[in-house]
Amino acid sequence: MSHRPSSGLAAVSTALLAMSRHLEVRDVLKTIVASARELLDAEYAALGVPDDHGGFAQFVVDGVSDAQWKAIGPLPRQHGILASMLHDARPERLADVREDPRFEGWPAAHPEMSDFLGLPIKDGDETIGALFLANKRCPRPEGGCGFTEDDEDLLGILAQHAAIALTNARLYERSRELTIAEERSRLAHELHDAVSQKLFSLRLTAQAAAALVDRDPGRAKGELQQVATLAAEAADELRAAVVELRPAALDEDGLVDTLRTQIQVLDRAHTAKVTFDSRAIRALPAPQEEALLRVAQEALHNALRHSEADRVDVVLVRRGQGAVLSVTDNGRGFEPRTVRRAGRHLGLVSMRDRASGVGGTLSVESAPGKGTTIEMEVPGG
Repeated sequence: MSHRPSSGLAAVSTALLAMSRHLEVRDVLKTIVASARELLDAEYAALGVPDDHGGFAQFVVDGVSDAQWKAIGPLPRQHGILASMLHDARPERLADVREDPRFEGWPAAHPEMSDFLGLPIKDGDETIGALFLANKRCPRPEGGCGFTEDDEDLLGILAQHAAIALTNARLYERSRELTIAEERSRLAHELHDAVSQKLFSLRLTAQAAAALVDRDPGRAKGELQQVATLAAEAADELRAAVVELRPAALDEDGLVDTLRTQIQVLDRAHTAKVTFDSRAIRALPAPQEEALLRVAQEALHNALRHSEADRVDVVLVRRGQGAVLSVTDNGRGFEPRTVRRAGRHLGLVSMRDRASGVGGTLSVESAPGKGTTIEMEVPGG
């Protein structure tokens, strides 16, 4: 981070563009803090997002090392000046925060701070965060040097755009949660059907064994062996349900492992054979990986529910800096000239939107009785 003050329209534009590039809430918070510190040339910056219990749900700092932050201890509470900013929703500009009557001290490992500038971040009438700056970097002649009214105005502009960026990021994460919840519900339904079928078969086989045990012990033994097999299969389905209904692990496990896990579950849950193959895949930007995952899930759903296929093959390969996903089934297919109607029915429009949204392309090849292949290509980072 530069120690030279940033000023002018170009610096403001750079800060605002940086905030608009991210969709994850944590990334947006970090970018806001770093942009504010750079723009106003402060030694320290922080942004707090309040919770409903008098503390902060998130608190992001810039200018403090990881070791310092760890030594400082738990997140701050909403006391003193922090509480005033959040509850009264007004800016605070102080020559020396330590001399303010509301100042309540800080932990021993906390860096020394003097001049202070803080603004609430508001979404309409709701205060969704507070932005803090401390220790303006400038010569300190006798009498001191601190944040100015112009600094406050500039930070006010940044705070307004920060509210938009933070709100958009929250909406994006919420939409992802809803998509994940919908997918988990669908998979739960599929797994429930599969387990129910196994348990129904198990019950009938057990009844048959009970009826045969006296008059034909040999056949009864065979039926009991089948009961054991069906029980093991049902246990596998239930284990699969436990694994699959955990929160999606795309961020932690990566695209390849996430796809492989979900396809293994679908292979067990359906009579159709579902396979997965991946080759030389490199990590892609998060939006591309999520788009590939969602298109794969939609294409698999179509193939397993509508195509009457007995085999579905998913392949993910590297192409240049990007990747190509193909989902191929040997089902009934459809006439290309009816692709518009089929597109609405099979969700092809949403799949194309997902592909184009990350700079990719999506193609569909199909013919009556010859199955369907959906192919999606995305660029790399």
